[in-house]
Amino acid sequence: MTNPPPLLISLGAFGASEVRRHGQAWFTKLAADAGADGVEVRGELASGSDAEIAAIRDTAASASLQLVYSSPQGLWADDGRFDAAAFADALALARRHGAARLKMSIGGFSAESVAGLIELRERLADSEIELLIENDQTTAAGSLPALQRFFAAASDNGLELPMTFDLGNWHWIGECPLQAARALGSRVAYVHCKGVQRQPQRWVAVPLVDSAAPWRAMLRELPAGQPWAIEYPLVGEDLLATTRGQLELLRGIARSLR
Repeated sequence: MTNPPPLLISLGAFGASEVRRHGQAWFTKLAADAGADGVEVRGELASGSDAEIAAIRDTAASASLQLVYSSPQGLWADDGRFDAAAFADALALARRHGAARLKMSIGGFSAESVAGLIELRERLADSEIELLIENDQTTAAGSLPALQRFFAAASDNGLELPMTFDLGNWHWIGECPLQAARALGSRVAYVHCKGVQRQPQRWVAVPLVDSAAPWRAMLRELPAGQPWAIEYPLVGEDLLATTRGQLELLRGIARSLR
């Protein structure tokens, strides 16, 4: 029988304003207390202080949490140039946090960007940190054609990169998430469990059980046992109980798919 997926919490799920007020270290401790198997540290919400980074690293070590560091920067700039500085900064921050994985989007990768793949491969050769490519909410870096072109070019240049598959982001660019799951599922190593609902003029993230997307069918197309992360809002008067309850819901969903 396949092992259940480790369950992480993307710390942005607690709300940007609340995370900036309390700090990601505080929410890392809450996630551990709620029974999460790990957390995803969000670069766009980081204070940058040595004290916070040390507190996150220490809490993760004491609670045996998996750590993923998410950089808000793309690997390629808008002009198609490999952004070596952005990658180096993200890799250094992942290392400082003690994260085993670094998550980034491809940014402005294009047909003229292929030379940058060789530099990326060389920079990853001696790294102990695994790079994950995420489908974001932009056509350039989150659409199925863009990602298929990127992964094909990377493979042609000796670079096999795993993927973070966000279940919900496909809706922001008007693509079929199930088609994407079938096309990219074999390389998925991390899943953002983001449900979606349509509100006037926009999509919003919601728990999977409230989602309008075919999330069960998508999950069945993805490799079993890979980590899942909560990527929808966690709010409530008793935030610890809310978080614990959502983790249990995901564990139940994982059992139902086995």
